[in-house]
Amino acid sequence: MKALLAALAALASAAPLALPVQAQTSPPAPAAATADDPFQWLEDIEAPRSMAWVEGQNAKSARRLEGDPRYETFRQQALKIFTAQDRIPTPRFRAGGVDNFWQDATHIHGVWRHTSLASYRAASPQWQTLLDLDALSKAEGKNWIWKGADCLRPAQTLCLVHLSNGGSDAVEDREFDTATGRFVDGGFVFANAKQNIRWIDRDTLIVARPWTPDEVTKSGYAYVVKIVKRGAEPREVFRGAKTDVQAGPVVLEGEHGADAVLINHGLTFYEREFSLLGDKGLTPIPLPRKVEFDTYVDGQAVFTIKQAWKTFAAGDVVSYDLADLKRDAATAKAQLVFHPGPHDAVDRVSSSKDRLAIVLLEDVKGAVDVYDHKAGVWLAKRVKLPANANINLVSASDDDNQMFFTAEGFLDPTSLWLADADSAVAAKVKQLPPQFDASKDVVDQHWAVSTDGTRIPYFVVRPKGMKLDGSTPTQMFGYGGFELSEPPAYIPQMGKLWLERGGAYVIANIRGGGEFGPAWHEAVLREKRQLAFDDFASVARDLEARKITSPRRLGIYARSNGGILTTVSMTQHPELFNAIVIESPLIDMLRYNHLSAGASWVAEYGDPDVPADRAFIARYSGYQNLMPGVKYPEPYITTNTRDDRVHPGHPRKFAAKMEAMGLPYLYYEQTFGGHANDADPQLNATRWARHYVYLSQKLMD
Repeated sequence: MKALLAALAALASAAPLALPVQAQTSPPAPAAATADDPFQWLEDIEAPRSMAWVEGQNAKSARRLEGDPRYETFRQQALKIFTAQDRIPTPRFRAGGVDNFWQDATHIHGVWRHTSLASYRAASPQWQTLLDLDALSKAEGKNWIWKGADCLRPAQTLCLVHLSNGGSDAVEDREFDTATGRFVDGGFVFANAKQNIRWIDRDTLIVARPWTPDEVTKSGYAYVVKIVKRGAEPREVFRGAKTDVQAGPVVLEGEHGADAVLINHGLTFYEREFSLLGDKGLTPIPLPRKVEFDTYVDGQAVFTIKQAWKTFAAGDVVSYDLADLKRDAATAKAQLVFHPGPHDAVDRVSSSKDRLAIVLLEDVKGAVDVYDHKAGVWLAKRVKLPANANINLVSASDDDNQMFFTAEGFLDPTSLWLADADSAVAAKVKQLPPQFDASKDVVDQHWAVSTDGTRIPYFVVRPKGMKLDGSTPTQMFGYGGFELSEPPAYIPQMGKLWLERGGAYVIANIRGGGEFGPAWHEAVLREKRQLAFDDFASVARDLEARKITSPRRLGIYARSNGGILTTVSMTQHPELFNAIVIESPLIDMLRYNHLSAGASWVAEYGDPDVPADRAFIARYSGYQNLMPGVKYPEPYITTNTRDDRVHPGHPRKFAAKMEAMGLPYLYYEQTFGGHANDADPQLNATRWARHYVYLSQKLMD
């Protein structure tokens, strides 16, 4: 899951991460209006009545936002950023060279392309196009959005390409031969679904998917796993239950192919069981239930445990020798790889040919250690990368021990580094040119005190000459869930469209994230959720007390899980803010578990169908706590019709309820793009132009 979260984090959005995806679409929810919810009909996503409502809302918001004289300037500036030819092409090691997926003004859907490592390191790489998604979309009459590819080791020329029609999480998988640049005639094809497919060998896959329409969990994910051989009927190897969150395969890939296969049985979002799949069935691996599989390297299966277990603490990284597991899993002993300190958090664990890499947050700043296990113990070296920066592992080579990392800061453009994990030495290979003038800005870190006395860190990016009189237009961001951290990031559109115009912005590292490990996350689970909202409000009040800004000039923005944060902040503390951007949001928390993938998040929020849980959720749920007669800030509510992770019914119903109460709001729904809402650069440019027109109107005018 960590690798997927990291990919989500790399999406070109300003701030808060999207809700993590697990692996599948829920059965459609009832859409009739009820006495308790007269707007439930808006949950019927594609119904003519729903789409007519959306079209009417979009027209009103477009007149207001796109009619503003600043809109076209913002759109052009954002488009220039998103289509710039001097962007760093994100590298992925494959087949002895480097892959990249590239979108620009000419390639809106994008091209999957390849070059040698030497060519990639040059100023102007010579790319070979593997697959042109614009041409494919035109030829097939689809709106294909790239969702990546998995390639069979060791040659990595046969790949399963993941294509989404419109940007949803559900994908169509097709076998593609990079040597010929063509889809394989008669090759593997799996119809559109939320599915998890891995290679075992060139003629064998292990697949978790809905084999029949009914074979999905309540969360909408697959729970039946089968072996698929060319020309043969699929053979079932695992069947979970509808009450699970999901089940899927993990292939432990060695130098010459699959060394073993695990089954990941997801009982809840955070609890899972791992078993080794053998000729005689499944053998459980002795692990606690709160655990994540990270990687497999040098014969070692590596996991991060999320709860105290035996001699290990929550947050520890441990490993099992695969040979020991195969010999007798019940007696196999886990070995400690890394124990985080009180100010540390494990951000990502990955591996190259025979080295392990752990990306850390140390006081919300990045660092990387690489490990060698050849002596039978894990020996660490610190990679020499920029200090006081956010570090991301971009790709690690299966052929050798080279790894690509990025380093960035709020005001420091992203740089790309190629590290040798054997020596722990890294060299800068590419540098993003400055995308905005940061010479007049500075970054501070402060701490606010929440309602229970906990100190909450937050970053302020502001003009150097800012007057401490509360007059600075300021955006405040937060997330606060799923152990997803908010470290410093270089956000070009933020700098160009906001900082250059004298604005400031704030990243609030509230509880629920992973900035300080599992305990920081677990402090606000379920019935303790209110503390996350208190943390956010405490940062807003601290900004006011320091006279950095004032309620008149303070706006908030968050998306996905952050939609709970923004709508609760709006309903509980309308006096603190003057602008609220609510994007791709969860809002109706008394019904979220019946919409799209919502049931998979019960471990995070609680189950509103259980009376005791419903009681504490009802106290904060923004949809139910929106009251007539209250002077709320006018929010900008926006989502995507093709979002099959967080149901568009959430924001639709919130806007409709505000409309019925005679409250001011803006609503805009993009009709393709999926949960990320940034499927192509033109879409992304219009999206951010609307955001910044709204924020300028509310905070700068």
